[in-house]
Amino acid sequence: MLSLVAGVYVIEGFPMGLFADLLPVYWKQSGVPLATIGALSGLGLAWAVKPLASPLVQRFGEHRTWISGAMAAIACALFLGGSEEPSTAMLWWGTGLLCAASAVQDIAIDAYTIGIVPRGDEGLANGVRITTYRVGVILAGTAPLLAAGPFGWRVAHLLGAAIAAAMALAIWLAPRVEVPPDARRDLAGALRTWRGRGGLVGVLVFVLLYRVGDLAMAPMLKPFWVERGLSNEEIALVSTTLGTFATIGGAAVGGLVVTVIGIPRALLWLGLCALGSNLGYAWAAQTEGTAPIYLASLVESFCGGLAASGFLAFLMRICEREYAAIQYAVLTGAYAALGRLVGTGSGVAVEGIGYASFFAGTAALALPALLLLPAARRWVDRVATEEPSEALASG
Repeated sequence: MLSLVAGVYVIEGFPMGLFADLLPVYWKQSGVPLATIGALSGLGLAWAVKPLASPLVQRFGEHRTWISGAMAAIACALFLGGSEEPSTAMLWWGTGLLCAASAVQDIAIDAYTIGIVPRGDEGLANGVRITTYRVGVILAGTAPLLAAGPFGWRVAHLLGAAIAAAMALAIWLAPRVEVPPDARRDLAGALRTWRGRGGLVGVLVFVLLYRVGDLAMAPMLKPFWVERGLSNEEIALVSTTLGTFATIGGAAVGGLVVTVIGIPRALLWLGLCALGSNLGYAWAAQTEGTAPIYLASLVESFCGGLAASGFLAFLMRICEREYAAIQYAVLTGAYAALGRLVGTGSGVAVEGIGYASFFAGTAALALPALLLLPAARRWVDRVATEEPSEALASG
């Protein structure tokens, strides 16, 4: 089970690494204005509106088909990009295709994972999940970035396209996960069962706000590094590579915390750690030298891993296996929505108030979510323990 989780989350992490780590550096070095970079980050709203596509994934085809098709589309987007002087149209169309395809593959991969992970094993599974997701991120954010230096951005994009195409083929080595025919047809059943639990609005608002601070800050991190004069190699090594190891460490510790104190209490303490890490970037923005930036990056990555372990365990726990494609898409779309909307204005905000004030402001955005922790706790308590999935089939 864990080997399957590992494989699919390398694939899921790859497009996010392109969007979050590679493309912002490409845009900045190609002379794209900060306001445009912030606006392009708004294409990440594809992750927020992915619930609209989840009924298609639930109703038609199988998970591997959706994942393979999405990665093929991403390969095409990369193959067509990489100009040293990108046109506005190519920036928007290429990035939009990447984001839309990545959102669709997220639906299929998350549903696949919920189908194979037993209740009570979410902490262990999320440790593997976050670790291998970050492997995918580092692959996308490091290999093409290092290639861009000596060979140019066109070669970097072609390398990314080749990796995406290989992933599109590799997914067929995994066994399929069956969805019961009744669940495929009863698309409204996914939300009907949620309404029966009560407190739906409170839980959705909690999900919406819990990670909003990190999502709002993310579009301006790489431009901040570039503006402070750090090289591609420093960005690739510290922010992407060492940051990945910090995130993995945080995820491992977070998974242990979830196991020891339970999901609800972990959501409180790990969430506070994540918000505090935003203040570390505010401090780094007011301090001279590169060491504070390195430290802030590693702390932010570690705390992000902590918070992700608790939050993803919560999302997995409250989803039902037969409706996972729709339910998990709704939950992850909800928390992506506000963060992406705030992120679209991040470049304008930085130009107006500076990096330090912007980073400090993001630290306060998710505090209201902590007031809704009682609603989240009630849903965790109401989910019955289930047997491991019987849906795994041979390929």
